[in-house]
Amino acid sequence: MSIEEKLIQDFLALPEDKKIEVIDFVEFLKNRSNQQMESLMDDIINENNEALRELAK
Repeated sequence: MSIEEKLIQDFLALPEDKKIEVIDFVEFLKNRSNQQMESLMDDIINENNEALRELAK
């Protein structure tokens, strides 16, 4: 059984209130990942600001 199949099987066995908690947790993980990526991109831009300005000319 694949990870996806196991997850779906376990998810379907949960009561509705627990399903909502799982969905909320998945959204939390996605948002945290997006925030980490945004922070990384900000760091890259800040560290290379001068070079980026030169390239923009």
